[in-house]
Amino acid sequence: MRNPMKKYLSEFIGTYALIFFGTGAVVVNDLQGGLIGHLGISITFGLIVIAMVYTFGETSGAHINPAVSLAFWVSGDLARKDLLPYWGAQFLGASAASGTLWLLFPGHAHYGATVPAGSVGQSWLLELILTYFLMLVIIFVVRGPKENLALAGGVIGLTVLLEALFAGPISGASMNPARSLGPALIAKLWQDQWIYLTAPPMGAILAILTYKGMYGEEGKEAPKKVKKQ
Repeated sequence: MRNPMKKYLSEFIGTYALIFFGTGAVVVNDLQGGLIGHLGISITFGLIVIAMVYTFGETSGAHINPAVSLAFWVSGDLARKDLLPYWGAQFLGASAASGTLWLLFPGHAHYGATVPAGSVGQSWLLELILTYFLMLVIIFVVRGPKENLALAGGVIGLTVLLEALFAGPISGASMNPARSLGPALIAKLWQDQWIYLTAPPMGAILAILTYKGMYGEEGKEAPKKVKKQ
């Protein structure tokens, strides 16, 4: 029997890496006068997701996101007994990464915490839509033909990059409760954090419901290739 702690440790390390490198890029960009830039920050988030999916994909699935874990529980891909440990590992990993950035760069204003640039309603809906499409990509890659799995890291990472590039200046493009909660905990920025704790899980679940609606109630039927006439 496989040691479940390997899965939980993978989620901890993977989420730590996501927050350390992703929000770390935000912090360094601020301290270096915008040297990295918005494009560079988006690329950093996308690249670290790619790296973690290929590193821990076979061990834990490399969810590194509580919303993704919840959606996989709804779809039946994650056992009920693993949901809370996954969440715990992800939130601890995010908090530990933000704590490390606090030690490295004391006195920073926000440590990459996500805050809405416009109205809370705008950011809430944006986060829901962003996470919906991210989870839709993930579930179709995971449930699709086996050859697609070799491309999973790249496809998912590029989706994160695209969405961060597009929506980062508006909502922060979190798509991930742990990614928002870790920096908020260290920076003590609690205002409007409910956006990032509610919208991503709802968007991820909607993606699973869409998949089930298209491919059966159980959602286990992979898309079939169209036969050439």
